[in-house]
Amino acid sequence: MQISYETKASDSKIFSIFDKSWRDENLDWQPYSSDGRSNVDIVRLYDDRRNGVGPAGALLRYAPGASVPAHLHPGTELILVLEGELINDAGVHPAGTLEICAVGSIHTLSSKKGCIFLVIWEQPVQRLDE
Repeated sequence: MQISYETKASDSKIFSIFDKSWRDENLDWQPYSSDGRSNVDIVRLYDDRRNGVGPAGALLRYAPGASVPAHLHPGTELILVLEGELINDAGVHPAGTLEICAVGSIHTLSSKKGCIFLVIWEQPVQRLDE
């Protein structure tokens, strides 16, 4: 199988994720309860998984009190907090925080105040309580 790496500008998607008014007007937030999440919404930016393997990117919105149980990262995960505060096992992360979670890392997530963050998953996460 030959892979073509040629793309056109029209193949790109452009998101003004740092602009709150743009996010409010242009994004279609959907409820997201995957992996045991509660009080979480998602906007899928891309999903290149095939047969449950591969990368995906999304914006996640945690309502105040949102939580995610412990899960394992079989691939690197990148988190960029855009608004509010995200809490995980490494501490409280305000807007502007970039965290890179290594392959094999395990953590829980929550937000007391609510937050919005960009997440890039190299591979889908694995719940530990299943």
